[in-house]
Amino acid sequence: MIFDIRKETLPREEIEALQLRRLRDMCARVYANVPFYQKRFNEIGITPADIKTLADLRNLPFTEKQDLRDYYPFGLFAVPRENIVRLHASSGTTGKAVVVGYTARDLENWAEAAARSLAAAGVSHLDTVHVAYGYGLFTGGLGAHGGAERLGATVVPASGGATRRQAMLLRDFGATALCCTPSYALHLWEAGQEVGIDFKELPLRTGVFGAEPWTEEMRHDIEQKMGINALNIYGLSEIMGPGVAMECVEAKTGMHLWEDLFLPEIIDPVTGEQLPPGEVGELVLTTLTKEGIPLVRYRTRDLTSLDYTPCCCGRTHVRITRLRGRTDDMLIIRGVNVFPQQIEGLLMEQRVLSPNYQLVVDRVNNLDTLEVRVEMGEHLFADEIGKLQTLERTLQKNIKEYLGVTVKVRLMEPHSIERSEGKARRIVDNRPKD
Repeated sequence: MIFDIRKETLPREEIEALQLRRLRDMCARVYANVPFYQKRFNEIGITPADIKTLADLRNLPFTEKQDLRDYYPFGLFAVPRENIVRLHASSGTTGKAVVVGYTARDLENWAEAAARSLAAAGVSHLDTVHVAYGYGLFTGGLGAHGGAERLGATVVPASGGATRRQAMLLRDFGATALCCTPSYALHLWEAGQEVGIDFKELPLRTGVFGAEPWTEEMRHDIEQKMGINALNIYGLSEIMGPGVAMECVEAKTGMHLWEDLFLPEIIDPVTGEQLPPGEVGELVLTTLTKEGIPLVRYRTRDLTSLDYTPCCCGRTHVRITRLRGRTDDMLIIRGVNVFPQQIEGLLMEQRVLSPNYQLVVDRVNNLDTLEVRVEMGEHLFADEIGKLQTLERTLQKNIKEYLGVTVKVRLMEPHSIERSEGKARRIVDNRPKD
């Protein structure tokens, strides 16, 4: 189902003409209203009038998360405070919180983008949408909520926590769509098992999962256990929230990024140079309609590629491929770059293992070490010790061959790794801080 046939099927030349108009307008607004950007533009000797084509985007300065922290809380806002109708913020666990502000029009555009995304997943006004993303300063809950309401669907604002109760509400309220992180979806499934709920017998048919990277193997595991269609949604608070991009149910091969609202590019994360379509690099986004806190060339740190080939669903907006990881999630173990998703894919090939795992990094005798802790399935837990040791050795060998790094694999008892009500904590770094 397409939410807005006109906007979502624009010819490429019309998309690019619209992007150029909006890019020039946005740059003029930030140059006039945000001292940070006026200074950045002046430092590199460019003005908004110099933007003649979309190719000129490469001449504009980057914006990074640290810039938002440095100008905390409102230093990058482009409108007077009385025009801001809502504030969201990150948790700020690694420093000052990142604060974003929305005007009334920003919220309208966000609701439309989220509605488009849910519609791409096959959700309509006839559905009941159970939103288990956290509500509050985190953008996930209210973002998905706004999109579902814009569609005219029935919304269950469950938020996070009370997982067993949520499993029962999914059954009792007859939800047909679930919005949460993929790891929390599996947590809900486990809680349902504990209280005798078989998700395959529920009306639930669609899962819209995001806020953390996940593998194709995890998708298959979720779909098999829950009996649903699991789809990938993308968003980040700095740019808008959930609904920046969404997989379509027809193809399930990459997420359509709404190009009338956001201008994407892929860069080499080291050099900052633009890369051509199809090459994997860091996703950079420029907001085209945002009023409260417009961002120029925001470095997302997410690794992906752009796919401009036609999609069978009829949408013409570019697709970003499944995220390969984040540059700031990358571990360097004895000179080897390791991403959690790479190890997840190898673990999920073993059907006897649970999808719950953690990577524990430590330092022994001045050398970094990596231990992969993964839960066994209930059946495997009852198996004999010899078989478990053989499986550990097999996993260590597979990881060594695939990634070129030596790790220790430890099989854990079921439910021994702490569950999260939001994003799963995949990395535990015990190395001393330099």
